[in-house]
Amino acid sequence: MDASTHQAGAHGSQEQAERLATAVSVLTLLADGTRLALLERLGRGEADVSTLTEACGAARPSVSQHLAKLRLAGLVTARKDGRRVVYRLRHGHLRRLVEEALNVADHQIGALPPHD
Repeated sequence: MDASTHQAGAHGSQEQAERLATAVSVLTLLADGTRLALLERLGRGEADVSTLTEACGAARPSVSQHLAKLRLAGLVTARKDGRRVVYRLRHGHLRRLVEEALNVADHQIGALPPHD
């Protein structure tokens, strides 16, 4: 292995480490029931805090705090609509990730028969 190949490999492993760390960060945020419920609801379309509070059954201040964490992490975006703030998922990849996590849960609890 020459020096340039070694450097490329080291750079690739640094990128891989950063990629894995970022994925762990995202999955850590998903490991909270309220945040997962919020993201699941936002996967169906934009919603304001009142709608999200009803959807996840948490107190409004709690929902606002969770939304702030999700915004800070870049997973959701917000826009003003008059006096309301409307939230949405930043990208469809997150919607699919949440759906797949919930599908795995369904299989784990036996709600759906396993398939390959």
